[in-house]
Amino acid sequence: MRTRFAAAAVLVVAGLMAGCGGSGGSAGTTGSTGTPAGSSLAAVSGKVADGYLVNATVFMDKNGNYQPDAGEPTATTDANGNYTLTVDPADVGQYPIVAMAVQGVTIDKDTNQVVANSYVLSMPANAVSGTVSSNFISPMSTEVHELMATGKYNMQQAMDLMSAQLGLPAGTNMLADYMANSGSTTGQTMHTAAQNMASLMGSQMGQVMITSGSGTTVDVNRYRGMMGAIFSNLSSVKGTGAGSQAAMTSLMGSMTTTLGTMPVGQPFRNMSASFRGMMGGSTSGGTMMGSSTGGTTTGSTSGGTVMGSGTGATGSGSGMGGQM
Repeated sequence: MRTRFAAAAVLVVAGLMAGCGGSGGSAGTTGSTGTPAGSSLAAVSGKVADGYLVNATVFMDKNGNYQPDAGEPTATTDANGNYTLTVDPADVGQYPIVAMAVQGVTIDKDTNQVVANSYVLSMPANAVSGTVSSNFISPMSTEVHELMATGKYNMQQAMDLMSAQLGLPAGTNMLADYMANSGSTTGQTMHTAAQNMASLMGSQMGQVMITSGSGTTVDVNRYRGMMGAIFSNLSSVKGTGAGSQAAMTSLMGSMTTTLGTMPVGQPFRNMSASFRGMMGGSTSGGTMMGSSTGGTTTGSTSGGTVMGSGTGATGSGSGMGGQM
């Protein structure tokens, strides 16, 4: 399942070792890939974390397909999870930054082990800045990005939704480096939730990363459906106790089942409906799935999985989600 992703990571590292325009060819830098010749360039830098991730592939996703393509600035994180992309200044804040944790290649510094499953992280385009080390990519920034992609929320609203799900104070910066703030209660809460979110994302590698004759690609429709399910259940899976772990196990199973019924390779239109369809109401941790064409989704008061279908239909919910 990791053919394309592992290959991308190897190519980036090889390019860096060859000294292709980076800072001495060291990890955490990028070559000239995706930057116009002779132009004045800008540096976009930061860290990638569940815990800090080493040898993760980071790129500016100009076409929204969640994988590195020719012409997109690309880098690999260093031993401390740092990366630097060299980009056209006009692109800063115009495109999201995506990071791939690659099975068997990327190391999670929480455990100092390679990750068992690949998963994809991101941060929203308008959060990207040229300020040194300001662009922190994590499961938290990923969920903020996906909430914004529905078209219903601006960045502050998306962060407020996230902080409410985690029981954090209103106004908490969900894009902050929680690893650097690990001494605070907020930092610890965000870190624990991020670890669980990464585990949930990795558990669906077989559903969202689709292998074909041309390699392994991200199915954006399924990916956004997965992130919607994680958001809807975040308050139940955010902790370390037995209850959270049981909820995670249940959610993994329901996502695997329901994502597997979503058609592979849907066109890139109305993709945010996949996410919105999973934000319907549930008062006890149900997983809400929506189709890429905006089907009818009804909330449940006792959990379970509901999948939308049809074109142009409406959704309703009871409990947490309400009307979509």
